[in-house]
Amino acid sequence: MSILNKKVIIWDWNGTLLDDVNICVACINELLKNRELTVLSLDRYRELFTFPVIEYYRAAGFDFSKEEFEKPAMEFINLYHTHLHKAALFEQTRSILTHFSQNGYRQLVLSAMEQKMLISSLKSNDILHFFDHVFGLDDHYASGKIEAGQRLIDHMGMSPGDMVLIGDTLHDKEVAETLGINVVLVANGHQSKARLQASDHQLIVDSLAELPKFFNP
Repeated sequence: MSILNKKVIIWDWNGTLLDDVNICVACINELLKNRELTVLSLDRYRELFTFPVIEYYRAAGFDFSKEEFEKPAMEFINLYHTHLHKAALFEQTRSILTHFSQNGYRQLVLSAMEQKMLISSLKSNDILHFFDHVFGLDDHYASGKIEAGQRLIDHMGMSPGDMVLIGDTLHDKEVAETLGINVVLVANGHQSKARLQASDHQLIVDSLAELPKFFNP
């Protein structure tokens, strides 16, 4: 199966181009330990993680009858920001961005990360120059990317049929379907391959290195 005649690639950031899963597990586990709750293994994290993230927090054991969601959410963001420098790009990130750039694709970022933090993260990893535009969220609560995705579509002024979204979660699939664009899911991020496959989605790869076979420059 291939994705033909696309002009724009929309990249998710966390878990797709940036390998930040382990620091996310470490940060949420610190919050859980502080509340005397059961910590998560990597596998358990990838089974629970979802959007909006408030539902993932609930599944992990947080009780929002005892505290407002915003409290652990901001604790997490502060911890995450402290450890973000430890998160590296996936091994194939630079080469795959270079490949698509050299083959004439326009590339954008659509992320559930707060906008300023997102741009800072892209700059610190020295890949901001690959992207025409960057679309993040207005706050740190990761409620979802559909609204930001619609802003992206409106800003580009192009047909959704000219675009493809590449992400690592079922929310990326939901966003793409809502916006009317194709999606490829990469199964080495924040959700397990089994979860992605359970959605009956056909375009799933194990790593970024497999992506070129789906595209016809």
